[in-house]
Amino acid sequence: MLNFQYYMPTRIIFGPGTLDQLGDTPHLPRGKKAMIVIGESGVMVRQGYLSHVQSLLSKQDVQTIVFDKIKPNPESDAVDEAAAICRDKGVDFVVGLGGGSTIDSAKSIATMAANKGKYWDYMQSGSGGGQEPENDALPIVAIPTTAGTGTEADPWTVITKSGTDSFEKIGWGNDATFPALSIVDPELMRSVPPRQTAYTGMDAFFHATEAYLATCRQPASDMLALEAVHLIAHTLPQAVADGDNLEARTIMAWACTAAGLCESYSSCISQHSMEHALSAFHPDLPHGAGLVLLSKAYFGFLAANGEERLGDLALAMGDTLEETLDEEVTGVAFLDALDKLITDIGLADEKLSDYGVTREEIPMLAENALTTMGALFDITPVSMSMEDVIAIFEAAYE
Repeated sequence: MLNFQYYMPTRIIFGPGTLDQLGDTPHLPRGKKAMIVIGESGVMVRQGYLSHVQSLLSKQDVQTIVFDKIKPNPESDAVDEAAAICRDKGVDFVVGLGGGSTIDSAKSIATMAANKGKYWDYMQSGSGGGQEPENDALPIVAIPTTAGTGTEADPWTVITKSGTDSFEKIGWGNDATFPALSIVDPELMRSVPPRQTAYTGMDAFFHATEAYLATCRQPASDMLALEAVHLIAHTLPQAVADGDNLEARTIMAWACTAAGLCESYSSCISQHSMEHALSAFHPDLPHGAGLVLLSKAYFGFLAANGEERLGDLALAMGDTLEETLDEEVTGVAFLDALDKLITDIGLADEKLSDYGVTREEIPMLAENALTTMGALFDITPVSMSMEDVIAIFEAAYE
């Protein structure tokens, strides 16, 4: 971990009320026409966030067009459609407004707006074409309204291949898909419902835990990962219980961004590969829910195979070190703390079968995880065979 690169080109403007700075910041990408990418649910319209962003951009003489066809698990056809509009209308930069799905889509749209072909031509695994983009993406502005993915602070974008029988959900990114500007305003997160708050918060939690365990970790990611794990363990239950608590929302927003930075300096590991398989087969499964449902079996496997750094994560989740100074803290302590957190945020009763997952498809899920996102297994601290992956899915299903 003492051989590493540190690169973070995104300007982050953080804090309650900071969205209004969009109207006069000198750091807005150059250009007079922007596409604003939002989800298909209409939440950004109903909450007034879309019109507010449009008004702020108009203060900087930026005209906007809106693309509102992004699903919770965004698909490649939507990326290609929006990119074609960008090329036709001469869009100068792309704004992602909403949760991780819209900001991820904005990154992918910005890439394809500057390149030929289809988005899946550039995927490096699965049925992807393996091509490299000839041109950099258009500049990207990220405005997250949930505390979850941390995509405002990393270059990664996760898209599902369109088609009823593809079942490929793959992460991708390069230096050009770092947002040029990210505005993280916790005021926008107060309207997120309790269950979605829980799902997105646990997504951020697992970004941090996985980054701490990844074999490509470095000092900066370790520091931020432990910070995020500590803050989420102590604050997420408050944010779920009282969504209007601005202090809790602000802490969660920073924890999410810190975990996103971890994904730039380190990486997720194979828990995310396995969840991508689940939500590729079952698009109605929220990503954070899938991670929670896998987590006890997954980290139980790591603990059983002697992963010592789980003890550090347990300490980060605790209130004090006093009770543990005289004894070794192990992976079992992390599993206990994880179980308590999942219970405290109201997700203990969920099951994979609630989302249509069947035991019969587990071998296909395991194969999908290893083939479409197999690179994350290479940086997982414990070696996993196909049989191991199947056994983890089986244990999670029970």
